[in-house]
Formats: sequence, structure tokens, C-alpha cells
Amino acid sequence: MTAVLAELVVALVLTALATLAGWLAADRLGAELMALAVISFFFLRQIWLVRRLIRWAAYPLGTPTPSASGAWGAAFDALQRRGRLANAERENATQELDRFRRAAEALPDGVMILDGQRAIEWMNLQAEACLGLKGSVDTHSRITHLLREPEFLDYLDNSDHCAAPLQFQTLRNPGRSLQIQAAPFAAGRTLLLVRDVTQLQKLATMRRDFVANVSHELKTPLTVTLGFVETALDALDDTPPQEIAHYLQTAVEQARRMQQLIDDLLTLSSLETDSPPPLEDLVDAAALLAEIRQEVEALSAGRHRITLENTGPQSLLGSARELRSAFANLAGNAVRYTPDGGEIVLRWSSEGPAAGGRFSVRDSGIGIASQHLSRLTERFYRVDRGRSRDAGGTGLGLAIVKHVLERHQAVLQVESEPGRGSVFSAVFPAHRVQS
Repeated sequence: MTAVLAELVVALVLTALATLAGWLAADRLGAELMALAVISFFFLRQIWLVRRLIRWAAYPLGTPTPSASGAWGAAFDALQRRGRLANAERENATQELDRFRRAAEALPDGVMILDGQRAIEWMNLQAEACLGLKGSVDTHSRITHLLREPEFLDYLDNSDHCAAPLQFQTLRNPGRSLQIQAAPFAAGRTLLLVRDVTQLQKLATMRRDFVANVSHELKTPLTVTLGFVETALDALDDTPPQEIAHYLQTAVEQARRMQQLIDDLLTLSSLETDSPPPLEDLVDAAALLAEIRQEVEALSAGRHRITLENTGPQSLLGSARELRSAFANLAGNAVRYTPDGGEIVLRWSSEGPAAGGRFSVRDSGIGIASQHLSRLTERFYRVDRGRSRDAGGTGLGLAIVKHVLERHQAVLQVESEPGRGSVFSAVFPAHRVQS
């Protein structure tokens, strides 16, 4: 027997007893009044409890249910249990949503959720950064009102979002190339995945340029070498030995140029890959500078005035082979781009007490215009391609210098002005030098 039925039976029994008592007392009117009073009390109690239930429903979630006995007590207890279950489920859903959002924020790609009207429901910080949006302002705005690029709008209108992702550039974030993939989501929503592919495109462009440059740089000396060798072979019988020797000497020079280019490519590749850190040897600065000066004088062959100034720390911590390569490249460039009779100064100096050291190469050469300075360390970048090839450079020297200095926590500084020469400086931190 349920609690409601039991309470009804009790009311009926009380009413019957009151009526029977009135009849036995020969007071029929009193019996009817007694029965009416009991029934009225029963229904008034129900109305009062219903009003308590209605007031409780208007209170904040989590408010305890009213206390009552009988059927209403059972009903209130059932509501309390159901409320606890609903709160637990709501808490679990909130935690799951928080975990989803934290996971989405940790992704390296942007994530955005659009509703059926293409209004932004939610997006992570990476999506904001990629698209130039702000969550606190742009959420609930239609994405088509914020990004108006025709290719993006056409992509959203395309029902087949499983096709290749869209790559485009938005005016809200100039200079960035973005890749967007749309996918159907729950209840008519759309999930947008946004990726910044600017760096990938730059790397792809650099790779294509690198292959093209290497092919071109090798093709020229190889063509010259083959041409002179074939000419020498064809004219071997009726050509003076001195002319044959000239052909072969030119071929040897071009072959050495190719060998130097390949050596520089291997050196640069070794520096750019995840090679181990440089050796932590104490390099005698005076001995290293003496070697560089000797090499520069041999390359100059008396065509320049070369001076060495050594007022810096006694030792430099690092790889002697890598440091010698960087210093020799800086000094060799000064020889190649300084006209005959010019001056070249090699200087090793201290940056001051408790500071680092500076190796600088100053020349009185042709100088470099300011628009070229930021690109000097790019592979195969040349200010004057014809002059660079005539000087015998490979176009990789400064790229090698940059990587060597980075491995030694040093920086390359360049000061130059057309017609007034240049100063290339390698500046080392304090922990790399010892007095």
C-alpha cells in the first residue's frame, strides 16, 4: 500500500468514526459537521503542502526540500534524491566540459565551434591568435561577419567539408597564411580547425630556393670545367702545351670551387642539424688570431694592408674548429670585397670588466646598402651576384658564421655604408671568455 493510499485510508477511517460517534449520540448534524471538518482539514493540509512545494521550486538549486510526514514526506524525499542525482550529473558534465576546454586550449592548432547560424559558440586562444579575433568580444557573432574573404565564404558554403583544407590569408591578421578544415559537429554545428602554416610555407620556399641555388651554383663551374677539359682533349695534338696547361688550370680552379661549395654545404648541414653542442675547449685567442691573419695574408697576396689588434681576453671557450671557420669566413669576405690597396683590420677586444669578447673585421671595401643587411646570413644571398662569383665566394660563409655563433651563444653585428667599408663583429658573452 503506497503512502498516499495509506493517508487517504486514515482520513476515511477518521471520517467514518466521527460520523458513527455522532449517530450513536443521536446528533446527526454534529456527526456531519465532524466529518466535514476532518475532510476539510485533510484537503487544506494538501493545499498547504502544495504551496510549500511551489515555493521550494522557486528557490535556488540545491535548497533542501521541505520536511513533511506521510505521503508528502515520501514525495519530498524522492525529489531530494532526484535533485542530488541531477546535481551530480550536472557537476560531471561541467567537469567534462572543463576538461574538453583545457584539452582544446593545449592543442597547437586553433579550434572553433559554430552553431547552425554560423555564430561563434566557442574558440580557443590559438584560434583567436590565428584569426585575429577576441573571444570576449567576438563570441556569439557570425563568423561570416568577421571574416569576409571570398574563398573562406565559398568554403563554408561548400557542403563537402571533407575535401582538402582551405589555405588563405585574412586581412584581420596580415602576413599569416592559414589552413582551415571544417567538419560537421553535433546538432547542426560546425567544427573549424585552424592552423598557422606561415612558417611551413616559408620553409617550403626556402627549400625550393635552396635546391635551385645549389643546382645553379654547381652547374656553372661544372659547365666551365667540362668545357675546358673537352677543349683540351680536342686540341691536344695541335695546341701548344702552354695553352693546354691554361685550359687544365682553369678547369682545376672551377673544380676547387665546386669542392669548396660542397664542403661549405656539408659544414652548414652539420651545424643546422641536431648535432651535439660545441666542444668546451679553452681556445688560445692569440694562436687562433695568428692563424686567421696568416690565412688572410695568403688570400690577399699582398694586395691589402692587414693589421691585427689583440687587446681582448686570453682564451675563448668553445670549439676551435668552428670558431676558426667563423673567423676565417669574416676575414675572407673582407679580402674578397675590398679593392686592391685597401685596409683590413682584425681586432680582438674585451667588452669591458665582467663582460664578453668581440672579434671584429673592419675593411675599407665597397660597403653594403642598408636594405641588404638583414638578409646577409641567408644561404646564397648575394648583394652583387656577379661580383660575388668573380671574388670566388660560395654564398654560404655568413650562414655558417651565424650558426657557429648561435651555438656559442654569440651574436653577429654588422655596420656598413656603401663606399665606406664594413665592420663585421662576433660578440661573445662573458662566460665564453677567460682573461
